[in-house]
Amino acid sequence: MGEGFLGVTLPAFIGQLVSFVILLGLLIFFGYKPIRKMLDERSNRIKESMEQAEATKQEYEQAQVTVREEINKARQEGQVIMGQATQMGEKLKDEARQEARKEAQAIVDRTRVELKQERDKAVDELRKEFVDTAILAAEKVISETLDKEKHRRVIEKTFEESAAFKKN
Repeated sequence: MGEGFLGVTLPAFIGQLVSFVILLGLLIFFGYKPIRKMLDERSNRIKESMEQAEATKQEYEQAQVTVREEINKARQEGQVIMGQATQMGEKLKDEARQEARKEAQAIVDRTRVELKQERDKAVDELRKEFVDTAILAAEKVISETLDKEKHRRVIEKTFEESAAFKKN
């Protein structure tokens, strides 16, 4: 046989074609299924990774919302606590003022009582002194004659002596 087109003969072509088909069959049977399986597994892993990434993204967004809510809640609680602290401070101030007023009133009352006692004591002393002076004047008047003029002089002299006694 002669050489065919481009140096290919029909029996050689058929032999190469049969070899190619056998090789293609072997590659499909032994190579395609494992490669396909490996590619499917890889595709599934990528798909799972993408789903997991999406789920993680949603969890992250939910966590951000939760964190914001917690921060807002904490701020509100802080404001409530600050309000309560302010009220408690005002209450303590009022209580301290009332206690100071009570103490001041007690001091004023005690001072009034002491002043009244001192005044009563001074009045009693003055009365005693006056009585002593009157008795002394009466004694002098009785010892002298009962002359009205002398009586007046003796009483005035006794009061002067009593006043001089007070100044010392």
